[in-house]
Amino acid sequence: MDPYLRPLYDALEDLFPMDKLKFFMENNTIEVAPLAFMRGRTLDNSFIILDEAQNCTSPQLKMFLTRLGPNAKCIITGDLTQIDLPPSQTSGLFRALDILGNIEGIGVVYLNEEDVVRHRLVKEIIKRYNESDERIKEEMARKKAEKLAMAEQRKTEIQDRL
Repeated sequence: MDPYLRPLYDALEDLFPMDKLKFFMENNTIEVAPLAFMRGRTLDNSFIILDEAQNCTSPQLKMFLTRLGPNAKCIITGDLTQIDLPPSQTSGLFRALDILGNIEGIGVVYLNEEDVVRHRLVKEIIKRYNESDERIKEEMARKKAEKLAMAEQRKTEIQDRL
């Protein structure tokens, strides 16, 4: 089994007894498929979950979303604080949230540290990282404002000399 699928199988094993899960997978009631194998398919009469969507590019996410058949339902999950794409690529989930969030029939739910169902410390860990990220953003904004102010001051000084 591919290691990147292990968390999905862990979750399925939490939901179903092993014999039932095996039966569901053998008769394709449940299908686990990598995103790369979705092209060309129409997923109808299906309940589809795309997990870890923060690691999809915009073209990948568009390709996935355009596979939905008339009687399909879809859930897309993703944590925009845990993007594993190379720095040169942007998560397609950002764009999807921006352009699709107000379409009738599409709902968006944002979760935070209060929604965590893991170890009790995970909530505090997430909270601390979020606080740190906010301080870093504020510091970057402050430095940018200082640079702009200095550039404006230099421009004024040069103009005064002329």
